[in-house]
Amino acid sequence: MFDIILWPFKWIVSAILWVFHTVFTALGMDPASGLTWILAIVGLTLVMRTLTIPLFVKQIKSMRGMQELQPEMAKLQKKYKGKTDQLSRQAMAQEQMALYKKTGANPLSSCLPILVQMPIFFGLFQVLNGVPTAADRGEGILVLTPDLIRQFDNAYIFGQVPLFSSMTNPGGGNHMLTIIVAAILVVLMSASMFYSQKQLGAKNMSEAAKQSPMYRQQQMMIYIFPIIFLVSGINFPIGVLIYWTISNFWSVGQQYWVIKNNPTPGSQAERELNERRAAKGLPPVGKTKEQHEAELAEARERAARGQRQQPVSKKRQRNQQKKK
Repeated sequence: MFDIILWPFKWIVSAILWVFHTVFTALGMDPASGLTWILAIVGLTLVMRTLTIPLFVKQIKSMRGMQELQPEMAKLQKKYKGKTDQLSRQAMAQEQMALYKKTGANPLSSCLPILVQMPIFFGLFQVLNGVPTAADRGEGILVLTPDLIRQFDNAYIFGQVPLFSSMTNPGGGNHMLTIIVAAILVVLMSASMFYSQKQLGAKNMSEAAKQSPMYRQQQMMIYIFPIIFLVSGINFPIGVLIYWTISNFWSVGQQYWVIKNNPTPGSQAERELNERRAAKGLPPVGKTKEQHEAELAEARERAARGQRQQPVSKKRQRNQQKKK
């Protein structure tokens, strides 16, 4: 059943690999070179991440909606604090759903990009695992012809590490070098995943959002997911590790651009953006130059009124009256 479900995704993976391998071969690269197939996997990664950009935008919008809801969610939790009966839990859930609908927020949206990629991830996993067997039998794998599978089977990194090998299965290559290459990729994959999630929470969340229970749960997940991939990565083929590592680096760059240029209101990233805009003589984000100048003029006027009407102590008032 799992193979049947994954069949369309395996076909997509094999088709995209075929396209990029054909392009690189036409450019004069060795069809059986490890570099050619690595670039084909990188091409697969870039195609998938490009297709998931709309989901990433939806993820950012949903996360901001969730942050805006934090004060309301805190009131709701306070309202139902200590109430454990079925009716109270149901009423709280209904009110939470009403808040999500009002702002368009969805707690699951933060997982959409990674969930959409998982079928492709497993599809690539199965394609790579099937390469040695298919090559021995002289068979193809979906769009990849028997000749391409033979070339894929002969594709090595550093001439000694097959792309379908893993830390637990050297696949006929140099076992020690395979472990070293795989270990480096596993560390890069886990570290880049950790950094991409950490930068999102550290700079792109408001102070109010950071005080919420949801933020604390997200902080736990920031550490849990990289650890899971760090442990399970020992069984991933080299090609899969390359795919996931490139995907994580894409996430880091994508989030860096969004955080720098379109930060969450009230976050540290927004303050830094406004500081950069102020240095260039530009108004804060979301305000026109006229609005900003009017606010500055009003602030100066309030400050001037405060200086003219400074409170005077009773003792000082008595001394002033004596002088008169």
